[in-house]
Amino acid sequence: MSDSYFPVGPGLGMEENFLSLDDILMSQEKLPGRAESALPRLAVLLGQGAGSAESVPEGSKLEIPLWLAKGLHDSKRRIISVELPKIYKEAWRTVFSADANVVDLHKMGPYYYGFGSQLLNFENPENPEIAQTILQATGGGSVLPVSDSVCFLQTFIARFRRIMDSSQNAYNEDTSALVARLDELERALFQVGQKGLNDFQCWEKGQASQITASSLVQNYGKRKLTEVDG
Repeated sequence: MSDSYFPVGPGLGMEENFLSLDDILMSQEKLPGRAESALPRLAVLLGQGAGSAESVPEGSKLEIPLWLAKGLHDSKRRIISVELPKIYKEAWRTVFSADANVVDLHKMGPYYYGFGSQLLNFENPENPEIAQTILQATGGGSVLPVSDSVCFLQTFIARFRRIMDSSQNAYNEDTSALVARLDELERALFQVGQKGLNDFQCWEKGQASQITASSLVQNYGKRKLTEVDG
């Protein structure tokens, strides 16, 4: 009998985990951009023509899937240029700074945190501001270098307490309205909170023999052991 399938979590920072369904779906999200040179045989893929041999003319405006934008991006050859989606621009960063809880992240982009981290792969003068909004180091609060892993998410921290409060105060209730405005990472966190609450309620009622460690804690322990062995 085969082992049960365990979902693979998304990658951290600028690198995707290609075994993660979340990262595969995130890589399909599109970026606005421009063809800095002619792109042969990519017209159909980019929705610019009907024939498989057609090229995308230089200067064309594009909507490029993240996975393709990363493949074509080359700072030396200038094949394409990539623009920021509006939710990562200054106007929205100001909204997040004022009150991150008012934003419907799922409507604006279901992979806000992961997709924003991927934007740091592209040369953009606003990258430091994007990093300040999304990535923050533990402790002193300085911005992490782009090459480092994600430790804390500044916007995420601002929304974290409300997410956990909601997950712990919605026992046996319809939670669809509570999660509707959350990004996929936040939804996963909400589900973890709900499972912990349900497990505790079962134990309190004598319906479980013991309280077991959270799968997040177990996975973290396994990761630390792997790092020590490596």
